[in-house]
Amino acid sequence: MLDLRIPTSPEWLAVVLADFDAFLIDHAACERKASATGMSFVVRYPDRPELLEPMIEFAREELEHFHRVFRVMAARGLRLGADYKDEYVNSLRARVRRGGTEGLVDALLVAGVVEARGCERLKLVADALPESDPLKEMYLDLTRAEARHHALFFRLARTFADESEVQARADQLLDFEAGLVQQLPLRAAVH
Repeated sequence: MLDLRIPTSPEWLAVVLADFDAFLIDHAACERKASATGMSFVVRYPDRPELLEPMIEFAREELEHFHRVFRVMAARGLRLGADYKDEYVNSLRARVRRGGTEGLVDALLVAGVVEARGCERLKLVADALPESDPLKEMYLDLTRAEARHHALFFRLARTFADESEVQARADQLLDFEAGLVQQLPLRAAVH
């Protein structure tokens, strides 16, 4: 369902569990940035009404996710980190063609790929947490939301281009993403 070409390595999960506080700080940053991504679609494409309502809802939901993770951080005495560039996301965004419908379709597909990888990884975290850990249910909830978001972005891309064009471009981006995941160093971070 997630369209990913390769699974995340088990070593990634070991790195996350070894420094879960760092993972939480990164996860909060990812949720905040995802909310901003939704609003950036609203700002960049006000002439595309079919995007506006879904992206506003997406941004609101991601902001709520940020708030949930922030509360967990605060309860643990953690602070938000300084903003930083995410090499994974930036490498994918660098593949977006500039301008026009092609650029919009690419931007939607890249957002969908990012959500798919996030979904897969949050599920790995949820599955690794003990049943007694209250974070397990939160991570299961967030996994379901990421799956919906992945589907939303791919569905929206199909409203702006025909199925074969969207699928061909998605295949290219997913192939690139698989190579990227294999190249990037493992860290206690969502991506």
